[in-house]
Amino acid sequence: MINGKRIVVVLPAYNAEKTLEATVRELPELVDERILVDDHSSDETVAMARRLNLIVEVHEKNRGYGANQKTCYAKALACGADVVVMTHPDYQYSPLLVTAMASMVAYGVYDLALGSRISGGGALRGGMPVYKYISNRLLTISQNLLIGASLSEYHTGYRAFSRELLLSLPYDRNSDDFVFDNQMLAQAVMFGARIGEISCPTRYFAEASSINFRRSAVYGLGVLRTSVQFLLAKWGFHRAPMFQFSPRLPQPEAAPALSDNRR
Repeated sequence: MINGKRIVVVLPAYNAEKTLEATVRELPELVDERILVDDHSSDETVAMARRLNLIVEVHEKNRGYGANQKTCYAKALACGADVVVMTHPDYQYSPLLVTAMASMVAYGVYDLALGSRISGGGALRGGMPVYKYISNRLLTISQNLLIGASLSEYHTGYRAFSRELLLSLPYDRNSDDFVFDNQMLAQAVMFGARIGEISCPTRYFAEASSINFRRSAVYGLGVLRTSVQFLLAKWGFHRAPMFQFSPRLPQPEAAPALSDNRR
């Protein structure tokens, strides 16, 4: 727990047998529950997860990265999570940052914390392919212009959510594919969530999951489509189903306390 908040880490997994143990071993002890959702892996991911005493949910068929996350969040909320941290079990992101990211949410500073591979300039040093880095930067610049959140990266798979935010967003309406992440972030901006970032080193190696160039191109087109849908919803022209919810009303600022000599 952090600040009396129950911390749950979710791991959307697909063929993560070789990297799962290294990821789980670095999760901090303050994590209350660790949930792995397996998307019909063909290796021994499920057996490894059970040996590591994780809560395990298995999809009977491969449903996609987005569908995996939908199950992750539903399970975490059912477990009574106050803060849900999502990280990949491929050891690409450092699990050591779970404490920092969860704290940003548990203390009420942010509703959503992102582990940015770009902030701090470590993406290329960590082995991110040049074409992925360039496309990441171009898409992020485009989305900052269209969505206006001024983030260093919209495409990280390392995130911490407050329970309240997860319950407020209709993420079940999002894609079951990789663009799910981007749609969920656009929903959070539309909702008015407070979003913070922390620099996160990344590791690219043979066992780390990565989509190929063709699927990256499909993802990029999906990202641009999401941004256009965001603008149409914001301007009141058309609300796609994923944006059909009420934004958060601005919270009034607390009045400053008066000192004794001013009362």
